[in-house]
Amino acid sequence: MNDRDGLPRRTAFLLSQVGSLASSRFAERTREIGLTPSDAGVLRLLGRTPGLSQRSLADRLGAVPSRIVSLIDSLETRGLVERVRSSMDRRNYELRLTSQGEERLAELRRIAEEHEAELLSPLSREQAAQLEELLAMLAGSTALDPDLHRELRAR
Repeated sequence: MNDRDGLPRRTAFLLSQVGSLASSRFAERTREIGLTPSDAGVLRLLGRTPGLSQRSLADRLGAVPSRIVSLIDSLETRGLVERVRSSMDRRNYELRLTSQGEERLAELRRIAEEHEAELLSPLSREQAAQLEELLAMLAGSTALDPDLHRELRAR
């Protein structure tokens, strides 16, 4: 598709550039509090859906279970997540945030709000709302999970 001057539109390219910049800046911010984006994504999911099993978490992330085991082991060692024996099936464990994990999740929320405010600062409130609406429409027309970043799923 071309614009009025006959030049190719670059919307997808610009969207990719902004997305890449947003991802790298968010990774920098999470590193400041000792987390990777994958750690942050898991904490966010467990904050929204406490009690997930490792298997359910792996399925949700589209990740191999062994990757989830090492990720949860790391979060557990740092005191952010705990494995609790399931009351429904004693063979399984439920994953829950610890009080320290809840605090870290609150930090992540603050970081995410600051990150979004910085990223959208050139836009008016109306423009930011319109952009969110348009991006939600694009995401809704694909198989994207609005709660998961694609890079988190691939790891």
